[in-house]
Amino acid sequence: FFNKEGDFNNLTAAAYHKKTHLLVTGFASGIFHLHELPDFNLIHSLSISDQRIASISINCTGDWIAFGCSGLGQLLVWEWQSESYVLKQQGHFNSMVSLAYSPDGQYIVTGGEDGKVKVWNTSSSFCFVTFTEHNSGVTAVTFTSTGYVVLSASLDGTVRAFDLHRYRNFRTFTSPRPSQFSCLAVDSSGEIVAAGSQDSFEIFIWSMQSGRLLDVLAGHEGPISSLSFNPMKCVLASASWDKTVKLWDMLDSWRTKETLIMNSDVLVVAFRPDGKELAVAALNGQITFWDHENAVQTGSIEGRHDLQMGRKELDKITAKQAAKGKSFTTLCYSADGQSILAGGLSKFVCIYNVKEQILMKKFEISCNYSLDAMEVCEHRSRFFSFPHPHKTLVLEYLDRRKMTEFGSLALIDEGGGEIRVTCVRFCPTGRSWAATSTEGLLLYSLDSGLIFDPFELDIDVTPSNIHKTLSQKEYTMAIVMAFKLNEKKLIQEVIEAVPSSEVDVVCSSLPDLYVEKLLEFLASAFEISCHLEFYLIWAHKLLMLHGQKLKTR
Repeated sequence: FFNKEGDFNNLTAAAYHKKTHLLVTGFASGIFHLHELPDFNLIHSLSISDQRIASISINCTGDWIAFGCSGLGQLLVWEWQSESYVLKQQGHFNSMVSLAYSPDGQYIVTGGEDGKVKVWNTSSSFCFVTFTEHNSGVTAVTFTSTGYVVLSASLDGTVRAFDLHRYRNFRTFTSPRPSQFSCLAVDSSGEIVAAGSQDSFEIFIWSMQSGRLLDVLAGHEGPISSLSFNPMKCVLASASWDKTVKLWDMLDSWRTKETLIMNSDVLVVAFRPDGKELAVAALNGQITFWDHENAVQTGSIEGRHDLQMGRKELDKITAKQAAKGKSFTTLCYSADGQSILAGGLSKFVCIYNVKEQILMKKFEISCNYSLDAMEVCEHRSRFFSFPHPHKTLVLEYLDRRKMTEFGSLALIDEGGGEIRVTCVRFCPTGRSWAATSTEGLLLYSLDSGLIFDPFELDIDVTPSNIHKTLSQKEYTMAIVMAFKLNEKKLIQEVIEAVPSSEVDVVCSSLPDLYVEKLLEFLASAFEISCHLEFYLIWAHKLLMLHGQKLKTR
């Protein structure tokens, strides 16, 4: 029935549902057919895109059909009886380059090489709006302090402002001469917008309110790689490939306040949230910390060894030698300024303690061995002696059906690109962080439970076991078990048995599902309990740790 001679619309995916006798077929042109067997009656024939359908799946009832288009990063769930979409999601066509959290941590905006700007909900992980106004790759994105405006810079020579209330591009900033913008920053008031150029080596300053170009800052002798506004003062830091970081004073007609000389090309700068420290990452793999008021270096981290980049397949040198060219390309301070998150040309994201200048934790973002430079090996002999099975190419037997006039298609390496992290950001709440990488948008959180409670009520949840758990000082588990039984006297007994010094720890580890239950219990206990101060401590800690998430629900 399919792939007949002369038919260029090849079958690429198929699925069959036994109970309903439905056959779904997807083709390279993006068209799918729905047939009823055994009579092969055509029920539907629709086109979902102009890209090949890579995979098809049918749910257990046969009502919903899921389609995956790898070329577009698209996922569709279609209800064939009502002929309507249940779910329609699409990621970036190419790699994501930049990301930013909204001030409340509820949304994430990403920019990609496909020229799209997408806004994601951190709770549902779904994209709810996509802006496609840019004509070239997006290099930087950010939120204003209000959280209702998204800014994006692009290689098409524009900086655009998007309204998240009306989902429209309400302001477009351009330079007098066409320039490719490589970085972006907005001040704490949301009124001043700055963008750096990678071809004219200039920094352009605009007014958000009027859209007018206020100033053009010149002085760098190389592409501008990063911009950052001081959160507490009217100072802009700019990094460039000319091995300098310049500090510009907004109140003094944008004059250069200070120039910091580095030993290598500067890739990224970031101010600490209190504005008293500046972090700088350079091409030599170092992260240096500066007292920008006195132009004094206060510390440094040699991070090249922590990147642990593997050797590429076509490299003629060892991974140890190749590591000399690796560096961090993105930095972000934690909310308290005590830690700094760093990522770059590696599969690892590192968290460092700023004061002690030591590595606290290292996250491996991918185990996808189809990507290049995933094998961390020091010597060439080790690399070729123990190759990963997915990297092995057997050339003894070639399928003659894949032979073309230019050679065999079996010789084409379909492996992915090089693994890298393009941007990392801490959530303003301090409970999670996100990274854009070759693998997409990744979110890491301390709140592993969230709304889902993995423990079901069973015969082990009894008053005696709750008292036993309480005696072992496992206070969080005891509270969870008490709420499962839902006996008020037992809940009160468990809560009042927790020492006041442990309230902070218990509140931080309590699953979100039980935070609301505990707050409801505390509200009712205020009227009858004599332990007013103790219950106020509980309420204060719960609201401080979980208030932001409760506000968004």
